[in-house]
Amino acid sequence: MEGPMFRRLTPIRVLTFALAALTLLALCTPVEAGPPRARLSRDLADHLSSGGTAPVRVIVRGSRETVAALAARHGATPKRWLGTAGVLEVTPEQLQALADDPEVISLSGDVPVHPTMAVTNQAIGTELLQMVGAAEKGLTGRGVGIAVVDSGIAPVPSIRERVVASVDFTGGAGEDAFGHGTHVAGIIAAAADDTLPVVTERYQGVAPGAHLVNLRVLDGEGAGRVSDVIRAVEWAVANRRRYGIRVINLSLGHPVFESAADDPLCEAVERAVAAGMVVVAAAGNLGKTADGTPVIGGIESPGNSPYAITVGALNTKQTGVRSDDVVATYSSRGPTAYDFTLKPDLVAPGNRIVSLEAPGSMLAVNYGGQHVAGSGDRSYFQLSGTSMSTAVVSGAVALLLEANPRLEPLKVKGALQLGASFLPEAGLIGAGAGSLNVAASVQVATQGPNALEPVLIAGEEVTPDGVMFWRADSDADASRIIWGDRIIWGDRIIWG
Repeated sequence: MEGPMFRRLTPIRVLTFALAALTLLALCTPVEAGPPRARLSRDLADHLSSGGTAPVRVIVRGSRETVAALAARHGATPKRWLGTAGVLEVTPEQLQALADDPEVISLSGDVPVHPTMAVTNQAIGTELLQMVGAAEKGLTGRGVGIAVVDSGIAPVPSIRERVVASVDFTGGAGEDAFGHGTHVAGIIAAAADDTLPVVTERYQGVAPGAHLVNLRVLDGEGAGRVSDVIRAVEWAVANRRRYGIRVINLSLGHPVFESAADDPLCEAVERAVAAGMVVVAAAGNLGKTADGTPVIGGIESPGNSPYAITVGALNTKQTGVRSDDVVATYSSRGPTAYDFTLKPDLVAPGNRIVSLEAPGSMLAVNYGGQHVAGSGDRSYFQLSGTSMSTAVVSGAVALLLEANPRLEPLKVKGALQLGASFLPEAGLIGAGAGSLNVAASVQVATQGPNALEPVLIAGEEVTPDGVMFWRADSDADASRIIWGDRIIWGDRIIWG
């Protein structure tokens, strides 16, 4: 197994979560029903062991011919075909038979996915651009395509000219009946709205020059299936040259039920990165329980993929300065379940973010109290969550790719991490390399890591800390990685 290394580790306060991590290890031990030959994701194993009778959808890896033959052999019903797998509907008896079939290596559930937001006033506009260090670089993301895999994008004036293609994997026409996708798209690339009153801040996205591809996978209630997300990612890869898609935004996820190596969505992310695309994924909003108890290891899929840029949420406390920023309490912490990959990779503003409102959508109708400005198709409302911070980073990636179009996905990730400002209170499992600093990351992207210098953000001098994780060669000694200034972890921690 590849070992972990990092370029420079600044002094860190002790991370006192050893007992929590050990508890996580116990919780992540797969539950098996009977002696199946195939590896089962935890949701499927739980379904068998519980004695449930309802049919379930499973993702079976293999060619269409192979999966069709397995379906015929065991009486399963094919539901859809993916690039490297098929989705079958099976009874518990058929699931057990598939698990016992020597031709089946692993089975994963076609589980529900959800947006990683919370209905909760930090504006996307001049102030936020200043916060992330993007206001004075003269970059807009021009020429960079971003696939927004979400609930659709409403054709509102501030964003419709940025959308160059739409594909609806739910059977509709790409409209946003839920409202989440439009909000995310606005954070990424909305144009400034000159119709708002002078006293109201004009809202714009991080990369208003980027163009968007609308890939709808969530319905009007914000629900979807992981197989539709996989189909959307595969479509983006297949059409990346036609539409100039360089980035895939995944502000959604599901709980981790298996290792990233067996997770079909993580596999799709890996293939996208191998094709030269940057995949930005939400860490999830599982940072605490309902009673406020902190949770360790709550990163969701596909944020658990070592190939994704996984983003946690920063609470800026509605100020322009960096010195009072903290990681939002709901933002999921690492390490990842099963694999113990160090995540998130970094954090970005995600609390009370104001962006586009989709008129008539479920969120607009049922959460009118979140409306903050405008009316009709020029309305704005606020949401919180790692969905929002993920969109901020996708916009930032577009700026980096405009500054240096030759950047490969792992170099984009490295530039973001090296330019980030470390947050010692949150530590590596809470904030990764630290808070997004676009100005410093552009320095890295265009001049190399030795060009890092302090930058001014909202009048404060902000120093990039130059922390980066990567998968290293086998000569790295995992036992020498020090967490905090006391705890030394063994080789259970993998750096994504």
